[in-house]
Amino acid sequence: MNNTNENDVDKFKNISVLKTYKLYINGKFPRTESGRYYKINTKNKIVNVSQSSVKDFRNAVEIAVKAQKIWSEREPYNVGQITYRIAEMLEDRKYQFIEELESLGLQKEKAEKEVADTINLIVYYAGWTDKFQQIYSNVNPVKNSFFNFSIAEALGVISVLPPQKSALLGFVASFLPAFVGRNTCIILASEQYPTPAISFAEVLNSSDVPEGTINILTGFNDELIKHLTTHMNINGVIYYGNNKDKIKTIQENAATNIKRTIIRNFDENKLENPYIIFDTLETKTIWQPRII
Repeated sequence: MNNTNENDVDKFKNISVLKTYKLYINGKFPRTESGRYYKINTKNKIVNVSQSSVKDFRNAVEIAVKAQKIWSEREPYNVGQITYRIAEMLEDRKYQFIEELESLGLQKEKAEKEVADTINLIVYYAGWTDKFQQIYSNVNPVKNSFFNFSIAEALGVISVLPPQKSALLGFVASFLPAFVGRNTCIILASEQYPTPAISFAEVLNSSDVPEGTINILTGFNDELIKHLTTHMNINGVIYYGNNKDKIKTIQENAATNIKRTIIRNFDENKLENPYIIFDTLETKTIWQPRII
């Protein structure tokens, strides 16, 4: 005999499943190996967010190095298809992100605009994936009987410190040009607004992005910035901000193996620019004898 009454059924209906915000490494969602977390206050609840450790970062670097060898060989057209797929998946889940941005304090209109701008930005860079090579490559004039070609290639593994105040648009804009340039990325999400970054990892996971090409950590800048900028397998560092002490630290640490440092201020009106892709590319020159 079933003793469950209507009140018990109603109680079960009202149970909400709170989201667990984990890391995103190698296309999976591991918990931080340290077991640590920190709390952030949203509009309706307190959220526990993983506090990444140095070991988490090193694991992400190891994965990104392996993935970069494969990602750098992808056809530009295929990179465009994959990037466009990210936009498609974000479009399918845009109401979730609008709600999440609202929970962080954005007004509904601003949240809607930020999600729409993020989708548009992804589509914009998807269109450049098979075109920027024509801008950056050259056939160089030489005197002797050779052809001389300049070709743009990916730097390698890039660590990214996105803007702290833009939870979604700034986060995506910080790594997207490097990604379409066929670099692999390790991104330390905003300390104050990390939740949209992990939700965006779910978008990446349900799209065609190869495992290990984009890795997302959450945690504290001050704890991890030294490792993000000194690890010998990191080839470049992108920092969005104007903190003079952090800029000095990044530049000094990057000198250990001559990492490229890219320092930017976040400007919503200057995100669509193909030349930003070039910041994480290097020029390779090839000499080819002329057959007469």
